[in-house]
Amino acid sequence: MQRSQVPGLTPMVKWIMIANAVVFLAQNLLGTEFQQGLLEFGALSVNRVVQGYLWQPATYMWLHGSLMHVVFNMFALWMFGGVLESVWGSRRFLRFYLQCGIGAGMIIFLWNAMLGFPYPTLGASGAIFGLLTAFSLMWPERTVFIFPFPVPIKAIWFIPILFVLQFMWGGEQISYVGHLGGVLIAGFLMRNELLRALKLRNLRYYWHRMRMRRKLRTVRKDEFERKRRSRDDDDRPTFH
Repeated sequence: MQRSQVPGLTPMVKWIMIANAVVFLAQNLLGTEFQQGLLEFGALSVNRVVQGYLWQPATYMWLHGSLMHVVFNMFALWMFGGVLESVWGSRRFLRFYLQCGIGAGMIIFLWNAMLGFPYPTLGASGAIFGLLTAFSLMWPERTVFIFPFPVPIKAIWFIPILFVLQFMWGGEQISYVGHLGGVLIAGFLMRNELLRALKLRNLRYYWHRMRMRRKLRTVRKDEFERKRRSRDDDDRPTFH
């Protein structure tokens, strides 16, 4: 039995939650001037990254804009992160979490730079969506619920349904490209599990079998033609 009695509160999940809570309290308890300076330093802004704030694709994920923002992200981290950490171990889990968050940050930067979007981005949602993607790929047949709807769904449909719900009821302040970025990075890091979950390996297997059968038919046809020509040659009269 683990020291913590809270299910899913594994060591690295706990430390990530503590880090986010400490930063959020610092944002809101140390004065407006400090909060503004922290956002200018850590929130992901295209203009500041271009000016040399190259760390922002890694620091934006530790800042949050509201209490509900940090609570929902940490709730998802607690719900799904502990299962992944229990299977992977703390080191691999932390590496995956950071890769998804930083990778999503790079995608946000490129997208915002391309569109000329001037507003800063903050929040751990890119990393969280990476964890949700990993969970759905590791256990695609597991039943999950999307709060507050009491309707069970298979985990493989979790991410698509979340995006549909966000587009239907999400606000303008939601970073959809950040969420998608986390999903894309997680899918790339877990491409073998992605192929298995989407049954693309089976498609590749069937495609290989079809090609082999086509080659076999070609060989048999060539062999039939060779034997037919050989019989014709044997039946042809010869003159001496």
